[in-house]
Amino acid sequence: MKQSLQLKLGQHLTMTPQLQQAIRLLQLSAMELTVEIQEVLESNMMLEVADGADDADDFGIAPSTADGSSTDGDYEGDFSQSFEVGGGDPVDTEDAPSTAADIPDELPVDSEWDEVYDSLLTNTSGAARDGAGDDFDRSVASAQSLRDHLDWQINLTPQSDRDRVIAAIIVDALNTDGYLEATDADLAETASATLEDTVEEDEIAAVVKLIQRLEPAGVAARDLRECLLLQLGALDAGTPWRAEAMRCVGDHMDALAARDYNQLLRRLRLDREQLAQVVALVQSLNPRPGAPYNAEQPEYIVPDVFVYKHKERWRVELNAETMPPLRVNPYYAAMIKRADSSQDNAALRTHLQEARWFIKSLQSRSETLLRVATAIVERQRAFLEHGEEAMKPLVLHDIAEVLEMHESTISRVTTRKYMHTPRGIFELKYFFSSHVSTTLGGEASSTAIRAVIKKMIAAENADKPLSDSKIAALLWQQGVQVARRTVAKYRETLAIPPSNERKRIA
Repeated sequence: MKQSLQLKLGQHLTMTPQLQQAIRLLQLSAMELTVEIQEVLESNMMLEVADGADDADDFGIAPSTADGSSTDGDYEGDFSQSFEVGGGDPVDTEDAPSTAADIPDELPVDSEWDEVYDSLLTNTSGAARDGAGDDFDRSVASAQSLRDHLDWQINLTPQSDRDRVIAAIIVDALNTDGYLEATDADLAETASATLEDTVEEDEIAAVVKLIQRLEPAGVAARDLRECLLLQLGALDAGTPWRAEAMRCVGDHMDALAARDYNQLLRRLRLDREQLAQVVALVQSLNPRPGAPYNAEQPEYIVPDVFVYKHKERWRVELNAETMPPLRVNPYYAAMIKRADSSQDNAALRTHLQEARWFIKSLQSRSETLLRVATAIVERQRAFLEHGEEAMKPLVLHDIAEVLEMHESTISRVTTRKYMHTPRGIFELKYFFSSHVSTTLGGEASSTAIRAVIKKMIAAENADKPLSDSKIAALLWQQGVQVARRTVAKYRETLAIPPSNERKRIA
């Protein structure tokens, strides 16, 4: 085969390091971006947080232009931007007033430094002295689990060492809800192997009874019936309807679970008002007594965008706290020598270039996020004014077409980014929803339909709750063409049980 050289001319997209960095920053959440900025500040000597205009003047930095670059060639990033829906000038940000004037030049002549220092500690750091300012992680780590809570109570209960070992084995066998799923035989076998002695099932049952008397009430139950009976038994004997509730749970649990109130009325020989009191007492119990001790720590959300109404116009503003103003350190930048090719000078040049890329990537992220958020607010203004029922259908392609961006870029911007509105904090993805056709040829948002379904169920008759077919028929009467299975899907996404489980005593 003959070899030859051929010249071809073509175009292709190259993922430069700058572009890769910009894409990576674009898809980070606010919390992740804060960590990323901190890591870059620690690793790049050229980057620093701009404290204000006064510091910039001290270092001889020229004022920054609108695109964030300074007139002397250095970069300074100010990410506090805002837009007004329908037009308007950006909101001017004001620096916080200085507190230097509040500090006296000299100490009082009749005071000693120790006294002033102690008073400062008392006024400004008293919370830390009292332990109220402890680190958040310490409070999270100190959360008590169900096992720790039960072990603490077992250690306070007078019993033999043998029973303590058996109790520890039983506690280990509890699931996250506090139920005991292992049989007495399995527990006896485990205890016999641990103690190297024969443990009878009667001993296991006796220790189980002891654990069932501990807090929380209902723990170590075998099933829901036993759990509810344990909680009812722990109530004061004078609790109204306690005896009837124990009889209802103990003898007629199946009818209660099926909400067959007519059968319960006949068997318990109560009227509807009395049965309602009994059912209310049962519903006040906790079917998962161990769940509060295994709850996951809440995940706090930091909004990326603030939306508020000002002079009858909606304004969109970035959260400046998520991205501090960054700039190139002028002192280190001045150390770079143009004609010097030494290793130290090359390292300084590399850090300088990386710092400029990082600031420009942050600016690009802020501008893109603000543009996307503004476009969303423009199309969902009815939601901000009237609520979920006024939500309009919206897909990623609609925003991408208006902003002349790719859908993948819109997807990155709207993922794990949150908007703070007068109606609450929502992920940007929340404003995108599919549509359902209407009889008039228009479209209705699935979010709006879910809000209507939720409103219908909230106003339904307690004795005769609306079925999915009935809800679909009512929506057809309002002009929304939706099938029964679609209603069922929307109802399940709202965590609303079916009609047979929603039946209540009026």
